[in-house]
Amino acid sequence: MTVVARQGQEHVGLLVAEPAPSGAAASDYQIELAQIEADIAELQAHALVPPVESDRAARYAHAVYQHAVLTGNLLDLEAVDPLIDAAIAQVAHPGDFYFLKANVASKLHRLADVRRNLDAVPSVRNSPEGQALWADLDFLEGRYAAAKQSYENLIARNRTWDNLVRLAYFAAKMGDPATADRLYLEAQDELTAKEMRSYAWVELQRGLLHLTYGRHEEADVCYRRAERAYSGYWLIEEHGAELLAAQGRFGDAARLYQSIVAPVPRPELQQALGDLYGAMGEHERAQAWHARALAGYLDSVRRGGVHYYHHLVDFYCDVARDGAAAVDWARKDIALRDNFFTQAALAWALYRDGQFTPALERIQQALSSGARYPHLLFQAAAIHCAAGRTEEGDAYRQEAERLNPRHRAFHVHR
Repeated sequence: MTVVARQGQEHVGLLVAEPAPSGAAASDYQIELAQIEADIAELQAHALVPPVESDRAARYAHAVYQHAVLTGNLLDLEAVDPLIDAAIAQVAHPGDFYFLKANVASKLHRLADVRRNLDAVPSVRNSPEGQALWADLDFLEGRYAAAKQSYENLIARNRTWDNLVRLAYFAAKMGDPATADRLYLEAQDELTAKEMRSYAWVELQRGLLHLTYGRHEEADVCYRRAERAYSGYWLIEEHGAELLAAQGRFGDAARLYQSIVAPVPRPELQQALGDLYGAMGEHERAQAWHARALAGYLDSVRRGGVHYYHHLVDFYCDVARDGAAAVDWARKDIALRDNFFTQAALAWALYRDGQFTPALERIQQALSSGARYPHLLFQAAAIHCAAGRTEEGDAYRQEAERLNPRHRAFHVHR
């Protein structure tokens, strides 16, 4: 059975959770997904039929949004916008709908749309939730001091788990993993027993933080804790597959990735499986999965999406080894959000294209932000050495190895 959300002639096809095997208890993920699908089925026939009741329309749009986020289906996420627009056109006070549109835009990396929707209604722009999204814009557009100050101010006024997570992520990227982990733990303390999916998600961030610094055993503990908190979630399995590959357990990792990409055919997961087969020396399989990934990335772009620009940079840098194409995608990405992520990506693309002097300028720009994490330092080392700055390159390489002695292990482009 497929749940379909309708608005006029628009159809939003939603993935449906696979039923539990006969005799097996449903997972937490399956239970929540089934409840969301039941809510959609109950609301979809009348939620947007005039005269529109604001509360019912909001519950419907939010359910479709939650379903898309939970399943990881970007096509469904993109289709939430017309549903929200239909509601905005028919309700007297559309503030909540503009906030939901801002969240959709944020998930899809459409930063200009985030700003436009936050500005549409002053009460949305000035709400604590709106201010948090605005602080995210500061971070993503390279205004780091403003972002940090905003996160700290928000926490002082409104100590919620999601604001603590925002500051934790900032600390992680700015070279302070101890503070990041402490903030993640504080975020978990703010969660209730009814918020186990959020608890599991924070535990995944802690695990990824440990993995970034080569602490595989600690990452494993976090991922197992996440699974116990919220069972059956594909995102937890995906992180677990990356860890297995980083540990050199390629066969186990490949089997787990294979079980994920069928129900969740996201191109970045297909690329990860292709990368894994490449590391295993199974080049035909690697090429097949890489071809699927590239097709998925480019299909998103054809639909007007920008979500996968960064992934296309990585793909052309490290899979296709086409430096010129990588530079083209990196310039598109940095035009949307100029920050240390996109600066480092452009630097790596220029390096792959043999443009070592401009690559050096861009990686130094990224480092000047204060960002410090092993992968960035590894890239800085390679670029400095290629540009003839061997002493500085060796220093960055040593710093990367000190922070993560396992930094050359398998990792996923995120």
